Amino acid sequence: MKWRHRKKAAAMGMITCLAAGILSGCKEQAEINENGEEVVWLTWYQVGDEQKDDQMVLDAVNDYTFEKIGVKIKIEKIGWSDYSQKMQIMINTNDSWDLCFTSSWTNDYLQNAQKGVYLELDEYLEDEGLEMYEAIDSRFWEAARVGGKIYGIPSEKEIGSCPMWVFTKEYVDKYDIPYEEIHNLEDLEPWLKLIQEKEPDVVPMYLTKDYSAPAYMDKIVDPIGIEYADNTLTVQNLFETEKMMSTLRTMRKYYEAGYINKDAPLASDDKAVKRFVTKGDGHPFAEISWGKDLGYEVVASPIMETQITNESARGALTAINKNSKHPKEAVEFLNLVNTDEYLRNLLNYGIEGVHWSRVPVEGKEAREAEGKPYVYDTKVRLNQEKKQDYSVPYWVQGGLFGTYVLENEPVDKWAVFKEFNDASKAAPSLGFDFNIEPVKAEVADFRSILDEFGKALYTGSVDPDVYVPKLLKKLDAAGVDRVIEEMQRQVDAWKQTKE
Repeated sequence: MKWRHRKKAAAMGMITCLAAGILSGCKEQAEINENGEEVVWLTWYQVGDEQKDDQMVLDAVNDYTFEKIGVKIKIEKIGWSDYSQKMQIMINTNDSWDLCFTSSWTNDYLQNAQKGVYLELDEYLEDEGLEMYEAIDSRFWEAARVGGKIYGIPSEKEIGSCPMWVFTKEYVDKYDIPYEEIHNLEDLEPWLKLIQEKEPDVVPMYLTKDYSAPAYMDKIVDPIGIEYADNTLTVQNLFETEKMMSTLRTMRKYYEAGYINKDAPLASDDKAVKRFVTKGDGHPFAEISWGKDLGYEVVASPIMETQITNESARGALTAINKNSKHPKEAVEFLNLVNTDEYLRNLLNYGIEGVHWSRVPVEGKEAREAEGKPYVYDTKVRLNQEKKQDYSVPYWVQGGLFGTYVLENEPVDKWAVFKEFNDASKAAPSLGFDFNIEPVKAEVADFRSILDEFGKALYTGSVDPDVYVPKLLKKLDAAGVDRVIEEMQRQVDAWKQTKE
């Protein structure tokens, strides 16, 4: 096998130390296999909660990857709320690690790539990573480019942002509500009124502190960005657009009418609350997972066209430390994760016969799916007694399309995802990366200002005609005009490179 031809550096180093009688001077002794060859260990940091059977699964993973490519891994998990902060501490202190989860929403991919934290992968993707490079949608690779270079391996999943209204099916059926025709915020009004009148125990529009009103804009640095329909690429403040002001006034109207729960700007999602509609970030078959989470069936309709932005296409990647001692092996390992059916499902579901079992795909379903991409001849039945001991987010460790679907899911689920991605529309700003350095001091103040005003404005809890001017005044004091000016300058330069 290819890895067996690697230099036996660690073994030779140990021999040298012994021969010289200075074993105490060797700081580390690498693991050596029975053939005297070094075992390459990679440390992989992931966002997520530790699982009871993590080590059991990892032992099986390492048996397989060692046999395939001579590599073993150590997985370190950091909780969702702590991940970004702890990774930045590790990065700033030059701690030793090889792989890490990175994205547009935690452990910021763009900023780390711009700062030179991650390894440039282009040359490796011509060799060790060629198989996955050819397998993954090219638009994910384009989104992974920063300054023309690729710094992360994208997890192939939904590529676009698709906000949706999520309706409780019980009330849709009971009142024959044409939910598929409901898209913009204003379309909801007659049905919110009906539910309020007919179902006094139901919250017509249930919102939480995490809700953000529909924004028809690529918020490159919240709240600054470019509207989806704007091919002139004019940089704007979201709160100065007519569309957002109209939306906020409608939200206020709904709140005053009693359609929205009064505690919305402070509330965490309470699944015991009966609700008619809420908002979710959608993708194909999202209704299944939402319904499972809530304990009852839901249906959904898109609020707007699915838009591909850098943020959406960078929803999940794995990067390699620029200072990794084993960059080639790290790429080989990620290539295996994203192309090897056995390994991908082992990481995703755990050990077959322990955490899950196979359910064959037969009959009409198999015939109808014949010829479609990403369709497998088996589904997964989770072991009800063991599933709580190993459960990981699909997209943290690799692409979705190499995983088997659950037994209650359509066998062509990933083929439908592929169709969804193919139909998604690229935002005019797709591909533009903002270098925040010239205005980082100004941008640093935006988050606290948005936290102060955003939740109340988005949920309709305060009058936008009173509070948006207060928000804008604070943004002005923070230097928002300088940020808009700098972003527009960079956008104009980027636009010239596309012409």
